[in-house]
Parts: sequence; C-alpha cells; structure tokens
Amino acid sequence: MVVTNANFPTGAGLRVRTGKSSSQATSLNRCVEINVPGKLLEKITKKRKMKGKLRSPKPKEHQLNPNWELLRQKLIKSNGPKKQSTRSQQQKSEPESQNSILGKRKERPVTETDGSKPNPLIPSSSDSSVTDVLAMDCEMVGVSSMGNKSALGRITLVNKWGNVIYDEYVRPVEKVVDFRTKISGIRPRDLRKAKDFISVQRKVAELLKGRILVGHALHNDLKALLLSHPKKDIRDTSEYQHFLKEGRSRALRYLAADYLGVEIQNGEHCPVEDARAAMLLYQKHRKQWERSIKDFIRLKKKQKKRKQKCKTNEGDSDV
Repeated sequence: MVVTNANFPTGAGLRVRTGKSSSQATSLNRCVEINVPGKLLEKITKKRKMKGKLRSPKPKEHQLNPNWELLRQKLIKSNGPKKQSTRSQQQKSEPESQNSILGKRKERPVTETDGSKPNPLIPSSSDSSVTDVLAMDCEMVGVSSMGNKSALGRITLVNKWGNVIYDEYVRPVEKVVDFRTKISGIRPRDLRKAKDFISVQRKVAELLKGRILVGHALHNDLKALLLSHPKKDIRDTSEYQHFLKEGRSRALRYLAADYLGVEIQNGEHCPVEDARAAMLLYQKHRKQWERSIKDFIRLKKKQKKRKQKCKTNEGDSDV
C-alpha cells in the first residue's frame, strides 16, 4: 500500500490506496479508511520530512538558444583535441613566452608604415641663421594679356639646415592673369597683402651676396628676380653631371625620389619643400660636387694660359 497524504492531525483517519485485487471484478483502484494511532502518525510524518530534506532538488536544465548551440559545436570541431607537444617544442616555446609580453598570443610582425619613416626634409637643427650656403625656390604666376609670361609670385630661401630664413609672397608689377594655382599653390588672397617686387628683389640680393646659391633650374628664378649671381657660386641640381640622365636634366621630384626617397610636388608645389630637397641633394654630394668645380676652374685657368702663350708666340713670329 502507498500513503497518499500524511499531513493531517494526530488521531485522524488515514486514507490508504490499494492496488488491483484479483478477487474484485472492477479494475479501478479504491481507497480504504483505516484508523491509525497518533504516535504512529507522528513517526511517519517525521520520516517523510527527513527524506525530503536529504533529497537534493534536481537542477533545472537551462535550454540554450539553438544559435549558441550551433556556435559551440563549431568551436569544438575547429579547435579539436589539443595535441601534447614534444620536449623540443616546449623548449622552443619557453624562451619565446618569457621574452614576449603577450604570453601565448602570437606577436604580429612589425611593418614599417609611411608615417613611421623619418622625413629627411625635416630640419635636423633649429638654427635659423643665414649660413654660407642658401637654397632658393620660386613660384611663378602668369602675366600679360595671354597669361603666358611668368612673373615672381612667391620666393623662399632656406639655410644649410633647411630652416626658412625668408619666405614672401610677391605682388608683380604687371596685372596677374593666371595664378597657376594647380602648380604654384598661389591664390588671389595671397597677393592682397604681398610685398612689392622691388623690396623683395633688394632683400634677396642682399641675402645672396657672397654666398653659394643652391636650387633647381636657377636660371628661371634669377630671371624672374631680374638678378644675376656669379657662376662659380651656383650649385644647380639640374646641371650637376651626376644627376643627369643620358646628358639631360631631370625634374626635381625624380631626383628627390631616387636619391632622397621622398615624394614631392604631388599636386601644388611647396617652395619650402623644393628648396629643402635641393639643399639636401647638394649636402649629400657636396664633397664630390665641390671637387668637380675646383677641377673645372683649374682647367679653365690652364686654357687661358695656353691662349695667352699662343698669342705671345704669334706676336713674336710676326716681329
């Protein structure tokens, strides 16, 4: 028999369920009331309470989302069982893990970006004094009725360290027809408060006097300034023998890319960058460049002496 309910007062009747009996004709279960003493009932209730305390409730199973379950199975398949590494592999991995801050994670190879490379055109010194060597670059604007005549629009001078010592916009004498902004970078607003041409010309002539002048295609800049400079003091990167290609001069941007590893003149030209590039090209080849100039001067002197000797010999023979 099975006790269906033990939570009742002492001395009350107990309902007991009995199973099927072969002697009974009906197949249904029936309940019979039996009188049980109060003490016996107390024992039965205590036992049932103790059994309930001892039994630990089964934890409810948390049903996972089917998407999470699929993801978990994929991760298990992709990772798979971990293989035990051999001693040699452990010995190799131990020093790597000690040296690496990231621990077990793999260190990515450090790739040098364009930003990480130092720009050689940035001055290495803050000295802005007027040195014995100066580099110059000019930007032109178009004047005359057609705008095909070049006039000075901006001029920049840097010292041997690449620091700017003079940088001015220039207001041409003639009316500007074409600002050539795509190349020169000059706009109408830049010339509104620009200095007049004569004052700029005087200042530049004062700075260049007695100094070596470096630049690219300097004959164009000097022509725009209406100035001249001693040939022995000119260092033109467009005429230097070492920079020529098949006897022809090359653009400054190609020289900067090949010899300095720097890209310049991408779009609007910056006279500061161009002057620094010309100065750096000169500084890198200064010894060889100066030696070749000295040799050229010596050769010229010898030729003059030979001509003078030839003239004296001709005069003696006539007598």
